Amino acid sequence: FAQLYEAREVDALYFAVPTRAAARQLQRRVNDAIKRMFSAPRPEAVLAIPGQALSGEAQGVRLPEFRVLWDDVEDGDRRPGRWAAEHSTRFLAAQIAVGTVDQVMMAGLQVKHAHLRGSALSRSLLVIDEVHASDAWMSEIQHGIIRDHLALGGHAFLMSATLGAVARSAWLDSSLPSLPEAEAEAYPVVWTRDTKVPVARDSGQQKEVTISACPGWNGQDAARPALEAARAGARVLVIRNTVDRARETWAACMAEAPGLVFDLDGIATLHHGRFAVEDRVRLDARVETLFGADSAAGGVVLCGTQTLEQSLDIDADFLVTDLCPMDVLLQRIGRLHRHARPRARGFERAECVVLRPEGGLAVLTQEPENGLGAYGNASSLSGVYLDVPGLQATLEEIEEQQLWRIPEMNRRLVERATHPDRLDEIAGNHDWVDYRGRVTGKALAETQGAKLVTLDRAMPLPDSFPQDEAVRTRLGETGMILDFPEGTIGPFGKPVTSIALPAHWSRRLNDQDIVELAGKEPLILRIGRTCFLYDATGLQRMESTNA
Repeated sequence: FAQLYEAREVDALYFAVPTRAAARQLQRRVNDAIKRMFSAPRPEAVLAIPGQALSGEAQGVRLPEFRVLWDDVEDGDRRPGRWAAEHSTRFLAAQIAVGTVDQVMMAGLQVKHAHLRGSALSRSLLVIDEVHASDAWMSEIQHGIIRDHLALGGHAFLMSATLGAVARSAWLDSSLPSLPEAEAEAYPVVWTRDTKVPVARDSGQQKEVTISACPGWNGQDAARPALEAARAGARVLVIRNTVDRARETWAACMAEAPGLVFDLDGIATLHHGRFAVEDRVRLDARVETLFGADSAAGGVVLCGTQTLEQSLDIDADFLVTDLCPMDVLLQRIGRLHRHARPRARGFERAECVVLRPEGGLAVLTQEPENGLGAYGNASSLSGVYLDVPGLQATLEEIEEQQLWRIPEMNRRLVERATHPDRLDEIAGNHDWVDYRGRVTGKALAETQGAKLVTLDRAMPLPDSFPQDEAVRTRLGETGMILDFPEGTIGPFGKPVTSIALPAHWSRRLNDQDIVELAGKEPLILRIGRTCFLYDATGLQRMESTNA
């Protein structure tokens, strides 16, 4: 960005990441970098998350008549650069912004303000991090955005540590190499539309990871190796595919060794997405205190979900994780030995234990479990990690080689778990050809569906624009946001204002109902006939009641 800005090729930067949590973490780092790059008056990094008003370190409070009061300026004083931070339709007009990739995608959909967003973005270097994390629907929309952005004179930079040949070929509009050719490609490497530039690996960043697959993935199965390592002085990370399994593991750890369990303000807890906004920020900070580069030595177990995979500066000695796709697994392994620091005896080499179902993966093609697989008899596939042949490919790589050299082996590991030649072979070996066809068909359907809602800038402007933004950047249902009654104190003793519900918990709720406080200790919320318990383990749905 600095080089393009100095050459007057771009005027702005939008840094897009997959999740809001990642955006919050990165915004602070980008804002610190801006302070080093620019002299006063310097720009501020805007946090591009709807409902937030954060520019640099200044927090805004929304007032009537579309006004915003910033906490570091006197009433009536204006900082014009903050205009872009005051509403989501303006985020892409900021000089520097960090936010979710969804804000970029809104510039490429048939929704209100799409032309404004796209035009504002055209002055920017658009960076999309973790580009491999997008599904077929999102990728198709992003392809259109990048095409139009470049045509308007913008610049784009896509980043991923685990992008396979299939996705790369689609982005570069090139033919798919064979599996041996894909495995032989350099890593790391910078690709452009015209050439590729291998990048020398930093020998100091190379790490060896001992990895093993263990049958059984209930709470006790996960807690056992985690506590054993923590008792030996290791910082242990346990990443489960679902909140229920994370809670189950946390409970098993609490029952056996509560003194080793991660805590916030002395209250034992875990890390996942079902916490109030304010508590999640404090949890993130506590994670970095205990697992960051400068954290003190000592055994501790942190249980959580995918929220621990990225954005947080976590440096663990020992990882326990559920089986997951290879790109996700490498992200999780990236939380191990991130910094050069003294290690507890016996943990000088990073170690990862991968939990798998005891009876093999075939059952996952008929019924999902622990976030893997799909209902085989359903009319359409649904689930978190559907690609069972890809999961089997990942498992076979773990079982065939127990010492991984990262990032030296990244290219081979990713290709052997994502390349269609390899997945076709595995599907044939396990009689999963029909299932693999359904997974592929689902991706093709999502791609075609995305084409129907993307904005075609070659067409004349329409006479009218949509009155709502029902077209979504991500497929699937959207959960409700519950606003706590004013003055509500959360389980960690601090005020809380709102919390997001999972989509499947929101289906029978009326968003017009008032959220009532049905209990304070423990904190119980009631909306209609449904009650929710919010304690140190996060939000839980209670049985419906007629009360």
